[in-house]
Amino acid sequence: MVSRAILRYARLSPRKVRQVIDLIRGKETRFAEAILLNTNKRPAHHVLKVLRSAVANAEHNAGLKGTPLVISKITADGGPAWKRYRSAPFGRANTIKRRTSHITIELDRKEDKVVVKKGTKDKNEPGLPKQKKTSGGKKEKASSIKNKQEK
Repeated sequence: MVSRAILRYARLSPRKVRQVIDLIRGKETRFAEAILLNTNKRPAHHVLKVLRSAVANAEHNAGLKGTPLVISKITADGGPAWKRYRSAPFGRANTIKRRTSHITIELDRKEDKVVVKKGTKDKNEPGLPKQKKTSGGKKEKASSIKNKQEK
């Protein structure tokens, strides 16, 4: 059962909200809450409120009280932009866009399986050859190699 919470028309730029939600994507809710409480960015407060609302929805609507929940999907989509004008030289006006966001969080039960992101491999994963250590020294010149062979 997926639980969801949505905050619409938040007076935050979607670009700035995405910086915060990238920190908690795929994390367990209690760890995500700790991260948001210690993040010094304005959108963190709003994302925290939506996260707590999604947890409350899961507990009340789906009866998942006490079960560990994971953030299965989190997005920050752009909402309508408020257009404002500022005076510019020679009697002109420049447009200022005050952007809004729609923040959506979906929670799901925590699975015991380990999810590996595409493109990342664990160095010590079974079935993969272990990486060899390389020397950090400089390459030897061809003349010094010949001298060593002659000796």
